[in-house]
Amino acid sequence: MCDLVARTGRHQQRYEHGRRLVAGCIPFRYKDNNDKGSNGGHKKLVEVLMINSQSGSGLLFPKGGWENDETLEEAAARETIEEAGVRGDLVQLLGFYDFKSKTHQDQFCPEGMCRAAVFALQVKEELATWPEQSTRRRSWLTLSEAVEQSRYPWMREALTTGFSTWHDNWSKDGGRVDPSSR
Repeated sequence: MCDLVARTGRHQQRYEHGRRLVAGCIPFRYKDNNDKGSNGGHKKLVEVLMINSQSGSGLLFPKGGWENDETLEEAAARETIEEAGVRGDLVQLLGFYDFKSKTHQDQFCPEGMCRAAVFALQVKEELATWPEQSTRRRSWLTLSEAVEQSRYPWMREALTTGFSTWHDNWSKDGGRVDPSSR
């Protein structure tokens, strides 16, 4: 049994300029790779966590509505716990991505337009139980696998232009978190 409960409903949902505001993460971790790095040590392989869609094929990054009683960072972390059952450190805001939702049209956003803030989240803990575990499956993938299996073009863009570019630079800098960069 999971002690955490997923939020539901739209009564606290944020909107801006006719768009529903959402927040999410690209959760990542490092896995040992058998390849040797240039300094003779083992090279680490980055993997990202994706979850299944509840309404079709393809995989997603955890994301959901940004509500009035929380910061953008709190919303992203909450959605990642609710949907994917992981906790970690938000290390970088990767960008904002616009998309059209086919399932979330309402009186404040009749055309279903959304703007997603996407963060890189370095996973520190995988929960044994989480709010949406009965409808979500977690999959750890390499970056190329994630690009291939991503359901939506905007998520592929967040992965390739947002996460991959940021991660390449972050790794070269030793992977240190700079709080001022969020």
